[in-house]
Amino acid sequence: MIGDGIGVGIVGLGGMGNLHAKSVRAQGADIVAGVDLVPKKRDQFADEFGAQTYETHEELVEDDTVDAVIVTTPNRFHEPIAVAALEAGLDVLVEKPLAHTLESAERVAEAATRSEGICMVGFHNRHAASMAMFDEQHARGRFGDLTHIETNYVRRRGVPGPGSWFTDPELAGGGALLDIGVHALDLALYALDFPEIVEVSGVTRTTFGTSEDYADPEGFGDNWDAEAETYEVDDSVSAFIRTADGQTISLEAAWATNREESMDFRVRGTQSGAQFDIGDTDLQILEAGTAGCDHYADIDMTGDSSVTGYGEQDEQFLEAIATAGDPETNTVEEALTVQRVIDAIYRSSESGRATQLAEPQLEATTRLP
Repeated sequence: MIGDGIGVGIVGLGGMGNLHAKSVRAQGADIVAGVDLVPKKRDQFADEFGAQTYETHEELVEDDTVDAVIVTTPNRFHEPIAVAALEAGLDVLVEKPLAHTLESAERVAEAATRSEGICMVGFHNRHAASMAMFDEQHARGRFGDLTHIETNYVRRRGVPGPGSWFTDPELAGGGALLDIGVHALDLALYALDFPEIVEVSGVTRTTFGTSEDYADPEGFGDNWDAEAETYEVDDSVSAFIRTADGQTISLEAAWATNREESMDFRVRGTQSGAQFDIGDTDLQILEAGTAGCDHYADIDMTGDSSVTGYGEQDEQFLEAIATAGDPETNTVEEALTVQRVIDAIYRSSESGRATQLAEPQLEATTRLP
């Protein structure tokens, strides 16, 4: 199996950490170590995976059985953990976003360029069946030139409760945009092959998190407290992004808003278009023709439900390690571009006007000999 002989350490033993641990173990990797501040989580992880557990990431990095590290902590701690692992020559997969601020993300990227290890970032929706089918049709030229993408990650009610790290700007760096909007934004930039961005306009809002009568019918925020002092982040965002080639992206992301939920991803091309739900298995292609008479042709494609974004992403991480090659996707450079656009959205919202960007040329990260 692709992961045979690779010792993986997980930093952050919550839901995401356990998900990655199960995923890479299913692909043959050995779960050799785990880190968490909470003793109960360490004990549960040790029992399930037979792994050595530690209270700090510094201890894990010094463990000779660890070849690769997966980071699933709150955003603020991505940098110190990833940098320590990269400086030790270990391979690293960091959950999205790359960091809680642009400056922090840049420091991770700098460490990656110096490291003997690789660094990948957890944008798993790129690898869902719907996107895999879109990629293949796009590679065949079916859509012509892509002109515009509408991308949405909108919850009707789904604010992580105040008091959690998600709503603490010091730990998260932002709210709905950095938590779920980042997925929608990354997918759009990925579909356009990470074009040069020239202008970003955005508005972020904090509307529901401080409301004393916030309705939460599904109980998403199980520790809701309207009096909490840690709700200083955005709960929705609207943004528009323009590229040097005239391609555009419109983004809607929200933890809560008075509209139906949506994870729509809609692509307009000069030959045909496509739409699907982010992370789903189905893809619809929208075309028109003149054969017989003028007509529309909508084609529904259903992907293999066993293809999961997390599984495919973790497989590519392990494959890059096993082959000692540079990652072909989910690169730190791509994640840094996503972070730059997010930073520009926040700056645009603060200033009340569009942010002009001079996007630097992406440079491939290569392993040192």
